[in-house]
Formats: sequence, C-alpha cells, structure tokens
Amino acid sequence: MLSRTAADLYWMSRYLERAENLARMLDVSYSLSLMPQDGRGDGLEELALPLLITGTLEDYQERHGPLHAERMLHFFALDASNPASIYCCLQAARTNAHAVRGRITADMWENINATWLEIRGIAEMGLSRYGISRFCEWVKERSHLFRGATFGTIMRGDPYRFIRLGTFIERADNTLRLLDARYEMLGEDIDETDGRPARSYYQWTALLRALSSFEAFAEIYRGSPGTRKVSELLLLRAEVPRSLRACIDELSQILRSLPGDNGRAAQRLGAELQARLHYTSIDEVLEEGLHAWLTDMILLVRELGQAIQSSYLEVA
Repeated sequence: MLSRTAADLYWMSRYLERAENLARMLDVSYSLSLMPQDGRGDGLEELALPLLITGTLEDYQERHGPLHAERMLHFFALDASNPASIYCCLQAARTNAHAVRGRITADMWENINATWLEIRGIAEMGLSRYGISRFCEWVKERSHLFRGATFGTIMRGDPYRFIRLGTFIERADNTLRLLDARYEMLGEDIDETDGRPARSYYQWTALLRALSSFEAFAEIYRGSPGTRKVSELLLLRAEVPRSLRACIDELSQILRSLPGDNGRAAQRLGAELQARLHYTSIDEVLEEGLHAWLTDMILLVRELGQAIQSSYLEVA
C-alpha cells in the first residue's frame, strides 16, 4: 500500500477519534461548569480547561479577548477558523476519507460524509439553539457509528490496520491529557484535605464518564473514586478499553502485524511501552509523581506517533 494512502487512512481515523475525544472533554467541562462553584468563580475555569488541554487558549484570547462562555463553546466546537475545533476535525476526516474513497467501504464513506453534512447544518443553526449536551452526544454517536461500520464491513488488511493505529494513538494521548488535567485541578487527595468531598467526587466521576469507564470503576473498585484508583484504572488496567495500557497493547500488536522492515523503530518503541506498562505498578507511578509520570508518558506516546509517521506514512 502506498504511503500516501496509509497516511490518509491513519489521519482519517485520528481526526475522527479526536473529534469524539474533544466532544467528551467539552461535555464534562460544560456539565461541571454548571455545578455550584464554592466561591471559586463562575464556571469559566471549567470551560477553559479544554482550551488549556488542547493548547488553544492563547489563540482564543488573541481573537476573542477575555473568557466568555458562549464564545469559548463556539470556538471549541464549531469555529471553522480554529483548526483544533470539532468542526475542523470532522472536515479533515472527511477530506482524508475522500482521498481514499476506493480503499474504504461504502458504509464507512456514507457515514463520514453524512456526518460532515450534518455538522455543517448544526453550525448554521448555532450551538445555543442546537444544545451543547445534545451536540456532544451527536459527535460521540457519529464516531460510534463509523467505528461500527469499519469493524463490520472492511477487510482485515493493511487499510484496517492503519485505521486502528490512528484510533489508538489518538486515544492514548487523550486519556493521558485528560487524567493529567483533572489531577492538576484537584491536587493531592483533595477529597480528604480541603473539606469539599462532593467536588472531588463529581470531578473524578466526570472524568470516568468522559472516558466511558464509570461502570468499569464501579465493578472493579469499592468506595469513591480518588487519585490512586482512577489512575490505576485509566493507566494500567488492560481490560478497560480507553485505558493507556489497552491502547498500547493494541498499538504494539498492530505494529507487529505490519509487513516489511521499515517499521522496526516504531515496533521496538511500541514493545518497550507495552513492557513498561505491563510491569509497572500504581505504587511506582505515584512514587515518581503522577504529573511527572504522565508528562513523560505523553512525550513517549508522541514519540511513538512520530515513529509511525516516519516509518510508514512519509513518502520516500
């Protein structure tokens, strides 16, 4: 398969996964911004968090000035001039899909094309009229439908493998960044030290729901969510689909299945990450410091993405 084709498939799935992750991020931040703030402000801190995580806060402030709820929501969700918006992610995914129309199935193309047409209509209507929570659920639903169409209709060849590579590299990065942002906001065991157990509970619960892991947490652990339990679940539990461990396991397996010798660097790095997560305990993570550990892992996942790019997706 040509490198250009592989790149289009890979980035198509990355942009779709990114749009879903952004919708999850926006949904949880908006929900938490509506809660009583205990004198900590008017909820703008929560709404600004997705901009901080994606590194677009400065861009927003340059164009729109002080933080404003409605402008921030539009900028993050439907702003066609913001390359990091959900709108632009879906536009880029559709563009990549169109370039490889002959390598994906009709069901996949029809799903992604319909998604693009629908979001254009939503943008014309406006987020305030359509509804923020409804919009976030719509993005997640469209992503689920595309993933189901992909899994159910495409042959298990190289196109399928590169689509899956894009999905899991993007998902791994998102899980790390969301956990790091919530941990930085809450600090060490805030539920035990500052007398605001309700805030801690809803923050951790919101993170788990954003990553579709609340039911898994309730099944595995007892008691309320906290730093140790949530971190172990989202980083080291292989049976949780959006955990870092699950994503790296999938990436390493896919990389090993790709033919040729070009990908040795990416395969080696994937195997090293897989072994590190397999033999790491949550005690070791917390001893190093959760923020420091997450920062290091974000850089390693980025390095793996760069290795995939240089090994398979760049035209020689």
